[in-house]
Amino acid sequence: MSARTAVGRRGSVYYAIRTTAGREIDVALMMENRARVMGERLDVRSIIVPPEIKGYVIIESSGVHVIYPLIKDIKYVKGRAYGIIKFEEVEKLIKPKPIIEMIKEGDIVEIIAGPFRGMRAKVISVNKSKNEITVNIMESEFPLPIVIPADFVKPMKRGG
Repeated sequence: MSARTAVGRRGSVYYAIRTTAGREIDVALMMENRARVMGERLDVRSIIVPPEIKGYVIIESSGVHVIYPLIKDIKYVKGRAYGIIKFEEVEKLIKPKPIIEMIKEGDIVEIIAGPFRGMRAKVISVNKSKNEITVNIMESEFPLPIVIPADFVKPMKRGG
């Protein structure tokens, strides 16, 4: 893959930095600090910590020559992953998924808005076209199915 195919907006290129799993934010903060201190000499445009991928930090810069001084001697950095990342791939990593896509029948959810806020419920059905789910309140003594917007819940456990 050539650099031309992975160039993002403003002539940027995206590089993946391997880190110790669980230390991605620490590494990103150290890189941010170094980029601020070195200022004009390092053309770092953004530092991205993808929530779905453990052990990697993505850096947007003008070229690979910026990466090595940026990551040099940072404790939890293991090195740079070979190659470059396309902007479309970075966009997929950081774009939030709708909650309705993550919820399945049988899942346990917590209601975070509305009159049943704070209660736990089991998902009975999912209507993706209306962005609604039907849930059974677990705290009630008899089955109490209610229809609520999917944005009113937070997934707790996968159902069986």
